[in-house]
Amino acid sequence: MKLKSIHHIAIIAKDYAESKQFYTEVLGFEIIQEVYREARDSYKLDLALGGLYQIELFSFPDYRPRGSYPESLGLRHLAFAVDNVEEWIIYLRSKGVESVQDVRVDEFTGRKFTFFNDPNGQPLELYEN
Repeated sequence: MKLKSIHHIAIIAKDYAESKQFYTEVLGFEIIQEVYREARDSYKLDLALGGLYQIELFSFPDYRPRGSYPESLGLRHLAFAVDNVEEWIIYLRSKGVESVQDVRVDEFTGRKFTFFNDPNGQPLELYEN
């Protein structure tokens, strides 16, 4: 048996509208499909990035907050490859993303990276590729 690829990443939003705006208008994901699931009182938004990755963004009225940060058990962060980390830091700050850290350099690869949070507190990373 062999895995082919990552199919999607699921994120539960505390504020669905704010998270939808962040992932589509700030980060540039494309909407594939949005559905309201009446039985769960929940939205599900399928997002694509260059046709290669997919995020499922959910709203749930009874979500639970994320555990201790940043070393919670489970998904630590989601990383995106970018061409220029410095340009992204400037861009994100211009969009009001206050959590963007200054540039770091990977001590093993010499590549630049940074961390920031989405509106739900989910840690995100930009890694210069």
